[in-house]
Amino acid sequence: MTSIDLPLEGRLTRYELIGRPVPLQKRAPADFPRVAFAAAHVVADPLADNDPWLTPAIDWERTLAFRHRLWDLGLGVAEAMDTAQRGMGLGWPEARELIRRALAEARGRSGALIACGAGTDHLAPGPDVSIDDILKAYESQIEAIEAEGGRIILMASRALAAAAKGPEDYIRVYDRILSQVKEPVIIHWLGEMFDPALDGYWGNADHLAAMKTCLAVIEAHAEKVDGIKISLLSKEKEIAMRRRLPKGVRMYTGDDFNYAELIAGDEEGHSDALLGIFDAIAPVASAALEALGKGRKGEFFELLEATVPLSRHIFKAPTRFYKTGVVFLAYLNGLQDHFVMIGGQQSARSLAHLAELFRLADRAGALADPELAISRMQRVLAVHGID
Repeated sequence: MTSIDLPLEGRLTRYELIGRPVPLQKRAPADFPRVAFAAAHVVADPLADNDPWLTPAIDWERTLAFRHRLWDLGLGVAEAMDTAQRGMGLGWPEARELIRRALAEARGRSGALIACGAGTDHLAPGPDVSIDDILKAYESQIEAIEAEGGRIILMASRALAAAAKGPEDYIRVYDRILSQVKEPVIIHWLGEMFDPALDGYWGNADHLAAMKTCLAVIEAHAEKVDGIKISLLSKEKEIAMRRRLPKGVRMYTGDDFNYAELIAGDEEGHSDALLGIFDAIAPVASAALEALGKGRKGEFFELLEATVPLSRHIFKAPTRFYKTGVVFLAYLNGLQDHFVMIGGQQSARSLAHLAELFRLADRAGALADPELAISRMQRVLAVHGID
């Protein structure tokens, strides 16, 4: 058996790997019964001479290669979202360049699914920021993406959360934006567990009350809304909203705790997927979705439910630091040669957290090459003084 000494409860404990890696197999979106996006991370450039906390340095070749890997697996790319550290290291200038490059890569492939995040993150929240300023900020980013031929994911706005005096301000902003977009958008309702600055979004701290405002916006512009992704980590709230959506408007699950059962659905409907965890478990997610499409529901659950403990660990509170786990798994799997992140975010999780991630990834079949993963885990241990 292959084994490694890992931290556990304050001491080193031998761990025997037991997982059976799920192989990478090329698929197409048509192989899946659900629309499935992976929110993709960015790969930092570790050789750049920059200030890591202030100036992002991106390895464009590796970043774009990762998107091709997702497309090879049949998954769509949700570009420049929070998984790409939008608002936590990745600013709008870098996000705009990432979107431009990713859309160019997608145009060179047949059937590559991609949608891009448009927000207001170049506008710093503050007491002098008006609703008109927020509208202009949204319009500026949407115009830039649409000029490249991109489809919009309408991201939640920190500036709007700070400036809005009530639900009517959200309605005003979304009414204006949705009336102008060229193609139907995906609205993203990102909960405060992912970004504390978005607490009280839609004008109410009570999610169910906020949901009424959001639904009113969608109902008024159903022809301009492809779907909504909610990231509240509550299957009950997602299902409640899913059942109230206008016909033809998709629910994209953003629930990284309960995605298997939400994608499978029930007698009243199902969720499609737009998930950060799909970045980390892409081969498993692809295999599971194909199994679901071929009627092998038991295999779908067997594959995907094995990843849920891993996802719950990666997205544990403080949830906003989940990107560290996503990038760490990419490093273990040889998809990048280092464990460095923009903004220095590789330091956001403890060594004990990373060790447990290793164990759970093994059990989920998410370590593509166990020997390589062990070698890379040992390097991380050595950096922490454990030989």
